Amino acid sequence: MNKKVAVQELGIKDYKDTWDFQEEIFQEIVQQKSKNRKEQTQVPTHNYFLYVEHPHVYTLGKSGDFSNLLISEKELAAKNATFYKVNRGGDITYHGPGQIVGYPILDLDNFFTDIHKYLRFLEEMVIRTLAEYGLKAERSKGETGVWLDVGTPFARKICAMGVRASRWVTMHGFALNVNADLGYFDNMIPCGIKGKAVTSLNVELGKAEVNIAEVKEKLLKHFAELFEAEMIRE
Repeated sequence: MNKKVAVQELGIKDYKDTWDFQEEIFQEIVQQKSKNRKEQTQVPTHNYFLYVEHPHVYTLGKSGDFSNLLISEKELAAKNATFYKVNRGGDITYHGPGQIVGYPILDLDNFFTDIHKYLRFLEEMVIRTLAEYGLKAERSKGETGVWLDVGTPFARKICAMGVRASRWVTMHGFALNVNADLGYFDNMIPCGIKGKAVTSLNVELGKAEVNIAEVKEKLLKHFAELFEAEMIRE
């Protein structure tokens, strides 16, 4: 089992270009697994953790409801935003500047073959990271992602998640609001859940801006602990 995870910083990158890049890596891993089975070999499969920041974009999961996007194509263009229907789980979500987007592309055969556990570990990584900033983040029953003040009228989401897995290889991932422009969330019903607010780390801490590089390092630290992985910068 290969528990090394290559960390790649993609910088600011178009959503579709990043999706294509994910697909390329995903297919390489799946093909290696198929080849191993076919030829009865044990060539190690690779694991990746991609960090990226997207220009304003709305994405809709395969089971999502298009009506959860509340603005027209013309209004999207006026806001310099794009829209894509994608092959992950979950409903509608937003990505944009000031948000940490992480795409772990893992062969779960290297770790554990349990998608439920995988999602819970991603949530736990974020929960532990936010705890370092003095925030008590939690899961909300039946709602993937990470929330604050669950079970109160002030419940608000700080991190969205949506993944795809095939042959135990993952893609897509999480989006943690750090210095996000929350106004863009008003153009949709976040994750298809009505009446729930969205927040960002800088808002919760009462700061104009939080150091994104610092948050990324904390996330990687907790990811490595949970997955017992060795993170390698590329």
